[in-house]
Amino acid sequence: MTRVSRRMATVLIGLLALVLTACTPGNSEPQDRQLIVGTSVAPNSMDPTTSDAAAIPEALLYNVYETLLKVGADGGYQPLLASEWSVSSDGLVYTFNLRPEAKFASGTKVDADAVITSIQRIKDDSSVLPVLKAAMEPLASMRAVDENTVEFTLSEPSQNWLFAMSQRAGIIFDPAHLDQLATVPAGSGPFAFSNWVQGDSVTLVRNDGYWGTPSTLAGVTFKSYSDPNAMNAAMLAGQLDIISNLAAPQALNQFMTSDFTVLDGTSTGEVVLGFNHQNPVLADLRVRQAINYAIDRKALVDAVWGGKGLLIGSMVPPTDPWYEDLSQQYPYNPDKARELLAEADLGEINLRLRVPTLPYAPGAASYISSQLAAVGIQVTVDELEFPATWVDQVMYQGNYDMTIVAHAEPRDIGNFANPSYYWHYDNPEFQQLITAADRAPSETEQVTLLKQAARILSDDAAADFLWLLPNLVVTKSDITGVATNRTAQSFDMTGVSAPGA
Repeated sequence: MTRVSRRMATVLIGLLALVLTACTPGNSEPQDRQLIVGTSVAPNSMDPTTSDAAAIPEALLYNVYETLLKVGADGGYQPLLASEWSVSSDGLVYTFNLRPEAKFASGTKVDADAVITSIQRIKDDSSVLPVLKAAMEPLASMRAVDENTVEFTLSEPSQNWLFAMSQRAGIIFDPAHLDQLATVPAGSGPFAFSNWVQGDSVTLVRNDGYWGTPSTLAGVTFKSYSDPNAMNAAMLAGQLDIISNLAAPQALNQFMTSDFTVLDGTSTGEVVLGFNHQNPVLADLRVRQAINYAIDRKALVDAVWGGKGLLIGSMVPPTDPWYEDLSQQYPYNPDKARELLAEADLGEINLRLRVPTLPYAPGAASYISSQLAAVGIQVTVDELEFPATWVDQVMYQGNYDMTIVAHAEPRDIGNFANPSYYWHYDNPEFQQLITAADRAPSETEQVTLLKQAARILSDDAAADFLWLLPNLVVTKSDITGVATNRTAQSFDMTGVSAPGA
């Protein structure tokens, strides 16, 4: 956390706006302060199980929707709707003890039947995302031991299943409102849904009947900005209380004042130069390795992301237990790149780099195309509107050679084990390690196997892992409780507090 003072003259213009936006008219008590959080992407639905937009759990997970357990800032599990849980010695039976006081915002009790209904919906509803259904595949049966105890039986041990229960696949919905989830979220969290203006904002209000420790905030509004500079300007003008993740790190210095607090942590957003392995050129290991050697990742981060971002070398952030620093597996070496391309002897190489219109991607694409041209790879850059066009052309149709996107899902190394995923990476050894890690009898063995899997991705140049997005959060200086590291897709406001204006 960083706080730096500056000349008071530069803040006088923003003071009045800060006062006006921080207070509810007619009352300046702390509990009446509605915070406004700036975000980079607007959600396209309110249902986190039928749309894969990261903006949905960013606003709703843990704030409105709760799970039986959650992931803390250190990456470890914490109790939530379940006060405790246990697992049988064979790793097949999980028993969760629900908090008897837990209830939905409607006042309905969160009981064993509600838990079973929510998880059964993930398994049965055809509109639910395939990735969430896959997360529940190990689940063979569920039963209510009593109204406050749920027992889950797996068909085979799965380390990933417990983690999935802490994420969007494990959300416990109010069963009476399952037909309205696309527009009206219904959960048990410390905030309740109030309003959604598509393309603009999601407003939550304090759940005054919350079963746990209530929020001291009146509520939270997540307001989206497609232009990071506009979001920065809004923060400087006092129109925002928090920037959830600074999308223009080059502008960070303007927030290094006594008016703001800057949190510089890690996220789960690996910025990946993805390869379409169905392209015969990119199916050649030597070409993929050449591309990795040809790109100066440190200089790239300096040029397009203000020098902010950790070099990682594989699909693992440091908050995962199996993290190893593999960033120097392919040090910048354009001569080595040329040597590998000459060895491949594929003639003139022309590749299409199709990137989303997200803050980091176009600048990175321009830089990368220049560096690849220097070793003899010609690159045509296309910018695709995000999410609709990029998702359709790249993820669904596979109409690309290379792309750049940040994968924000936590613990997503397993995506490389799916040959149908848009990279079409197909490595049986890697797939076997991912499966074995999931079925490992202990977390220690899981960590060992996933370290091996991460190293295979690096050695095989399955992609070029450019950098890990930093978790650059800017808050007004009087706001506390925002986590430095982001270990889930949630922007967790449950512990955030702020005094009255």
